[in-house]
Amino acid sequence: MRERYESQNYQRQSREEDARKKLPPSETNAEIYYYKKQIDSRTLMTIILNDGEEIEGTIEWYDRDALKVNRAEAPNILLLKHNIKYMYKAEDKK
Repeated sequence: MRERYESQNYQRQSREEDARKKLPPSETNAEIYYYKKQIDSRTLMTIILNDGEEIEGTIEWYDRDALKVNRAEAPNILLLKHNIKYMYKAEDKK
């Protein structure tokens, strides 16, 4: 009888521990929302690459791994996200 009670108590504790140990979601959708907002408003963006190069243009589309940037004075470019250090609105540069 004691063994049965202890096994039930152990199962209850492990379920409670599992409920407390849930990980936060890996996707907040903030990145998706930000890109969509910049694409819809055709915001001129400055993108700084890992090597320090600056690229200025509007984001045409994005996916999980890349951005396509339309540039006025240069050919359009496909940037892999892992090469991007950071980006900001070009109007904030001043």
